[in-house]
Amino acid sequence: MAAHQKDKPWIFRTYAGHSTAAASNALYRGNLAKGQTGLSVAFDLPTQTGYDSDHPLAQGEVGKVGVPICHLGDMETLFDAIPLERMNTSMTINATAPWLLALYIAAAERQGGDIATLQGTVQNDIIKEYLSRGTHIFPPAPSLKLIGDVAEYCYRAVPKWNPMNVCSYHLQEAGATPEQELAYALATACAVLDQVRGQVPAEDFPQVVGRISFFVNAGIRFVTEMCKMRAFVDLWDEICRDRYGVKDPKLRRFRYGVQVNSLGLTEQQPENNVPRILLEMLAVTLSKHARARAVQLPAWNEALGLPRPWDQQWSLRMQQILALETDLLEHDDLFDGNPAVEAKVAALKSAAREELAQIDGMGGAVAAIDYMKSALVASNATRLTRIERGETVVVGVNRYEQGEPSPLTAGQDGILRVDPGVEADQIARLRTWREGRDAHAVAQALRGLRAAALGGDNVMPASIAAAKAGVTTGEWAATLREVFGEYRAPTGVGEAVSNSAEGLEDTRAGVATHAARLGGQIRLLIGKPGLDGHSNGAEQIAVRARDVGMKVFYEGIRMTPTALVQAARTHEVHIIGLSILSGSHLPLAEAFMAQLHAAGLGHVPVIAGGIIPAEDAVRLRELGISRIYTPKDFDLNAIMADIARLAAGADLAAAE
Repeated sequence: MAAHQKDKPWIFRTYAGHSTAAASNALYRGNLAKGQTGLSVAFDLPTQTGYDSDHPLAQGEVGKVGVPICHLGDMETLFDAIPLERMNTSMTINATAPWLLALYIAAAERQGGDIATLQGTVQNDIIKEYLSRGTHIFPPAPSLKLIGDVAEYCYRAVPKWNPMNVCSYHLQEAGATPEQELAYALATACAVLDQVRGQVPAEDFPQVVGRISFFVNAGIRFVTEMCKMRAFVDLWDEICRDRYGVKDPKLRRFRYGVQVNSLGLTEQQPENNVPRILLEMLAVTLSKHARARAVQLPAWNEALGLPRPWDQQWSLRMQQILALETDLLEHDDLFDGNPAVEAKVAALKSAAREELAQIDGMGGAVAAIDYMKSALVASNATRLTRIERGETVVVGVNRYEQGEPSPLTAGQDGILRVDPGVEADQIARLRTWREGRDAHAVAQALRGLRAAALGGDNVMPASIAAAKAGVTTGEWAATLREVFGEYRAPTGVGEAVSNSAEGLEDTRAGVATHAARLGGQIRLLIGKPGLDGHSNGAEQIAVRARDVGMKVFYEGIRMTPTALVQAARTHEVHIIGLSILSGSHLPLAEAFMAQLHAAGLGHVPVIAGGIIPAEDAVRLRELGISRIYTPKDFDLNAIMADIARLAAGADLAAAE
């Protein structure tokens, strides 16, 4: 194959941010010094869901899965000594995307930069939040309007900025098949473009289409994943040309960034995650015509907890070695004309078109949210069942489980810990910020924001004015909550089944035996306290528990400990399961257990699941948590048996 002029490498990123803006700034500058060529900002859950760090719902969540950004001062600290005019910044932010972009623009102006030169992306995909990740705030209609506002503002004022990442990454994390990932992401893009088309002049619309980018997931089946990306390229070109009349091929180009799969990373034998990450990166880099514009890789130990700087450096070095040491970028596409690849791509496109037609028939992505959510939960149930049955091999989990202890974790737990004092420090800085600002200017800016939202105007100018006036994240979101209201997404567990799971009948029989001792169905409450929206695990426990004969009470994400205790009392449950994946398991479990005992329900056994280090598990047991499940516990039938035994035993003990 003939060589050609060497291509430029993709943008090297790591997804990072934690504890405080100052600590995250030091991390960013260190990563840039190591050869990272772009930033990917992780925000904490209060920031993502529109709460200040001192809000009651933020307790225990501050700085845990990302950096807290409450106001312009935090944003300036985050990018101190990093010239934003010369940076390409991706921000994983959705419901509060207009606000974080407003803060970013205000910070760039404070640096003396020309905002027309800014390059980067706000994720800004709210539909997938309803389906998988759970950091939504507002109902679909106003949420789409906010996405449109960002797109309308950016193409004029920040023309090099991507106003939206259509994010299929979290769809795969929630169980999507390649066909579903293609169809649901493209349906979301169509919903957004249908919204934006009504907000910009017709002659400018193709330019807006050309700024829409995608953020995808690449799993371990890297040949299928590579073919999926080629299918994305073809289908997006087809949609832009035929549905939206975009004539310029450059504006129809499928532009995407990627983080390779975190769902498949294992707690068992974590060193196996290194070749997994490398193989998944090949899926989005080998094919020139479907190559990612930016790549960020998880660290080998993300199934254990928050990666350290060294762990992130290792992932960065994998990218650099592939791009800079190999000859990959010296050749044309390696797969053009390959019959196996062409057949697989054609099959994926055909299946995705059928699914897209079904969604269109329902009225589009927004109207099909319940359908897509149920389908994702069902697909994830099928995925887990195949692992349980050994049909899907996961080395070190259901095949070749015996091995040498990992030297990577010897003598330490292999993760970064956020200092518990971070939250108090952040709150103190927030209060100092509020005391030092002009209260009249803040009130005036919030009135302007409210008026823009009520009047259907673009909220970006008012948001930027609010950022400069010193408005906080919580105040911005609270103002829009008053105008738009809040949305509670479907759980998706109603239709999903796990009837094909190996050993299901035996499990049902065991559950029935324990239920007979209780005189009726085992009543299980599943709760997600705090702001963590990653509900995959909770949904799968709910589906399997229902399918083995338990009565399940699950109301979705973002429940307070008080609400969960009240639900336990109302439903007279026999056992409670808490699911917390944000790293906030200790403070939330402490608050919940204290309220449970205060309500006279201390006899009800409690189990917990999440990414929980061994030393934290010791503390949870001290609090009275009966069982703790982490990503290594993939056998759902064994968990069901535990639940049944605990429920029956605790109930009899209480009766005595």
